[in-house]
Amino acid sequence: MNFQNPWLFLLLPVVIVLAVIARQKDSRPAFHFPSNELVKGLQSTFRTKLSRSMVLFRIAALILIVIALCRPQQMIEESRVETEGIDIILAIDTSSSMLAEDFKLKGNRTNRLEAVKAVVKEFIENRISDRIGIIAFAAKAYTVSPLTLDYGWLVQNLDRVEIGLIEDGTAIGSGLSSSLNRLKDNEAKSKVVILLTDGRNNAGKLSPLTAAEAASALGIKVYTIGAGTKGYAPYPDRDLFGNKVYRRVQIEIDEETLQRIADKAKGLYFRATDTDSLRSIYKEIDEMEKTEIEESGYIEYKELFHLFLIPGLLFILLEVVLKNTVLRRIP
Repeated sequence: MNFQNPWLFLLLPVVIVLAVIARQKDSRPAFHFPSNELVKGLQSTFRTKLSRSMVLFRIAALILIVIALCRPQQMIEESRVETEGIDIILAIDTSSSMLAEDFKLKGNRTNRLEAVKAVVKEFIENRISDRIGIIAFAAKAYTVSPLTLDYGWLVQNLDRVEIGLIEDGTAIGSGLSSSLNRLKDNEAKSKVVILLTDGRNNAGKLSPLTAAEAASALGIKVYTIGAGTKGYAPYPDRDLFGNKVYRRVQIEIDEETLQRIADKAKGLYFRATDTDSLRSIYKEIDEMEKTEIEESGYIEYKELFHLFLIPGLLFILLEVVLKNTVLRRIP
């Protein structure tokens, strides 16, 4: 048993002395006899003995209350908490080529961006203590969400990512550079960029390999993902009557550049040709990027003060009831 306020035990001698003094005052006789011959030979009754022991009720009550004030506690368990924390930026291509519908969700055909958003949501939900941010890029890059631990707010912002919000194109270098800017000044032990694209760098002023060299210099790891089927993919279009039709288009992924980016930034390159492989890639990255940043212990206690306070109050109540009933003195 542990006591949170053990110094309060110093009150015990004080309350005992006060209780004895109060008892001495209460024991003064109500009548004075000139001689003890009148009461000589009288036997003490149970009520008399009980009356004399009332001081014990009061002392016991005060002792129990003092113990309760000391806050007795019982240790339930000692636990150790290991927290993992990484700063992660998810860089997502939102160029028009991401409209190609060669992925599936729940058995239904969907475009690449919607499949990526669904898998990224699962990735976010699997993290616990990591700060995650989102960068979207087409011809330019913009911040969807800065690094945050508020995963609900992060997912809400991810839902608002759409194709066509910015000028079309694929600026891989700009997307990676913007991601690095979000991470470079942070003090996290591990910083990671997961960059997903389905095309070649054809916009922006910064070369993807130059951005990769900057990532290496900053100690930021970059995983790259090429998303899309190999060969031709169904791309949505409209016919003369406004009906949705599909035409077969070939969208080439610059796998060589994505591989070189990953090599320079000490990451890995993955190729996702469908939703299942995309989900497996994010799951693999999730399992690889686990960095222990803190280990702390705590002890959980159960409060026991009520086990002493309640009997103490009952002793006081019992003393009051007895003194005003069977032990009542007149006058």
